[in-house]
Amino acid sequence: MRLVKILSLNFGLWLAQSSFAHGPLPVSLKGAPIPPVPGLTDGTDPIVVDKSMAIALGKALFWDMNVGSDGIACASCHFHAGADSRVKNQLNPGLKSPQASGITFEKTASGNAGGPNYTLNKRDFPIHQFNNPFDKSSGVSFDSDDVVSSSGTFSANFKQVSAIKPLIDSCEHPADPIFHVGAVNNRQVEPRNTPTVINSIFNHRNFWDGRANNVFNGSNNWGERDPDAGVWVKDNTQTLSKQRLHLINASLASLSVAPPLNDLEMSCKQRTFPDLGRKLLSRQPLALQKVHPEDSVLGVFTQGKLQAGLNTRYATMIQKAFNAKYWQATDIIKIANPAGELNYTQMEANFSMFFGLSMQMYLSTLISDDAPFDRATRDENARPTNLSAAAQHGFDLFVDFHCNFCHAGPALTSAAIVTNAMMVENNPKAFGTLTAAREGGISRNTINHDVMTNFVTRFMDFGFFNTGVTDVNGDPGLAATDPFGHPYSFTDQYLAYLAGDTQKVVDTSERIRSCDFIKPLARQLTDDQPRVGLNNYFNSEEAGSIQADPNGNQACVNLQYGASIAYIPTRTAAAAALADPNTRRLAKATQGAFKVPSLRNITLTSPYMHNGGMATLEQVITFYSRGTNFDSDFKHSFLIPISTLQFDQSARADLIAFLTTLTDERVRLEKAPFDHPELIIGHGHSGNDAVVNPGNFIAPNLAQDELVVLPAVGKQGTDTPQRNFEDNLAD
Repeated sequence: MRLVKILSLNFGLWLAQSSFAHGPLPVSLKGAPIPPVPGLTDGTDPIVVDKSMAIALGKALFWDMNVGSDGIACASCHFHAGADSRVKNQLNPGLKSPQASGITFEKTASGNAGGPNYTLNKRDFPIHQFNNPFDKSSGVSFDSDDVVSSSGTFSANFKQVSAIKPLIDSCEHPADPIFHVGAVNNRQVEPRNTPTVINSIFNHRNFWDGRANNVFNGSNNWGERDPDAGVWVKDNTQTLSKQRLHLINASLASLSVAPPLNDLEMSCKQRTFPDLGRKLLSRQPLALQKVHPEDSVLGVFTQGKLQAGLNTRYATMIQKAFNAKYWQATDIIKIANPAGELNYTQMEANFSMFFGLSMQMYLSTLISDDAPFDRATRDENARPTNLSAAAQHGFDLFVDFHCNFCHAGPALTSAAIVTNAMMVENNPKAFGTLTAAREGGISRNTINHDVMTNFVTRFMDFGFFNTGVTDVNGDPGLAATDPFGHPYSFTDQYLAYLAGDTQKVVDTSERIRSCDFIKPLARQLTDDQPRVGLNNYFNSEEAGSIQADPNGNQACVNLQYGASIAYIPTRTAAAAALADPNTRRLAKATQGAFKVPSLRNITLTSPYMHNGGMATLEQVITFYSRGTNFDSDFKHSFLIPISTLQFDQSARADLIAFLTTLTDERVRLEKAPFDHPELIIGHGHSGNDAVVNPGNFIAPNLAQDELVVLPAVGKQGTDTPQRNFEDNLAD
């Protein structure tokens, strides 16, 4: 009998086949596996030969103000629980939006002009408001596409660096058309809210839009997408050559190398990593910042007292931390530079690799796994049993309202793909019942197939959702395109793969198994044919027909519906279905989709959402209770009004009580591993949003910085924790 396949690429209504199961439960982070990076510290010829030194190097680089062109460290935007709690000069006009309003500032909800050097207040939140906050049908009372984010660098054009002079690169500072008060340039503000870096080691990809690739190529954040990426290696024949680097599960390294060259965040335009290497290698780390003698990582580089700088040089730390074949060559390497082709040493040429990998190793130590929720006892189905009555009820509400489908696993994010999958592979009941993981799509898949608005099934990059925070025609999020012409999303590549257009498949390390999809892609309607699974990969050769998995269906972790529907379509069928551009667009839920953030330490990391549009947890709960802000074809089906939260204040309070149990006191009190060197932070400029004082020491047309000093803290932490963002807001 002929097999009949029903392909959901027709995007009609798909009747839900699963019961209203509760899916994967949040669980303790203690002992959760960190995704391995083969070849980094293991094997016969590892890249890192001294792990402790690499961590120390990463911590020094993360906190060092010399890394930026004009005094901005990575930590300048990640100093408060891994995030940012500043409230002055923190508005961006919405530069990620293609609409005209994306380059103009709007009035704030409090009626103030907003814009550069504005000081936010409590009445400015939330950014999107309804006449009745709990009822989306009540009408919008205020909306803006401005974003609350982090102040960074002044707009400037790079000229050169010095290996001797401290802090400031040589750059030109023309008039800034956006970030200025009068004729005086202000520091620019990033276009998305700053997420915490704590626990980010568990994310398969990083940044809100996922552009920090899981594969680190040694040069930048684009992974396999950049054909020219690579590192300079001296082999056994003493030959120096540029070679490809392919480190999986190294998204934090990919993330780390982007901000130092970003001309909104840390760098003058067109600075390169070899330039940054030239600037830093001969310098004393943290030369202008005090280091606590009891710093859990850097204290050994002090003389047992509070002092500025470490008793070493960056070049020395690299030589001790990394395999010599990446730095010992004396050959000169010619690299294109805005000033022309320049000569660099091997250590300078490979500085992006040293920077990214040492930063990943440091950030991988920032795991907050000692919150009250982590210490709770649990029953056989992973449910906590000894939280307070309010928190226990809040946990139940969290599951009942399906929050746990996006915020899954120990890191409370489905973006922790490898960690979540490893836990289920080791223990099928790791997240509750035997069916809990499969109901939430937990597997090694980076693509899934699930129900969106009106029960229409679409493909999605797993761990990235459109939650209706902002207008779908504003910030594209995951639907953006990289500098090489490839969509950020893996979904677009999978659709190309299905249709046989394999030239568009660039992330060849990503594995997709259709039998692990939440909702099936294609199904067999007859019962008299062999039931086979399918194992397909981005980098596989697919002959255009249904293929059996040679390992049988057991290879699929979460085979939910049975082998009869574990299929993908033939290439002919997929190509025909996807030939219509509108059909292809509706096949996916990537427009306006953003990475699911972890909820850990959520009480410390406001403002919330990718646009920073909510200042308090109460505003977040209200947002979800009314069914979000904006509806679209790309919003997930779970995001509907929740009457219990709309009408029951005590239920909202109990949900927040549960979320409070996710805060690790070590983070709040900056105890090891969350201790740090001194940091001098710019908190807006002298003056206000109407008038600023010019005459910054960097250039006369730049506004004077108002500075806040964050003292150095040792491993024992502090008795005076930093104030949260919402506490810094004026009434």
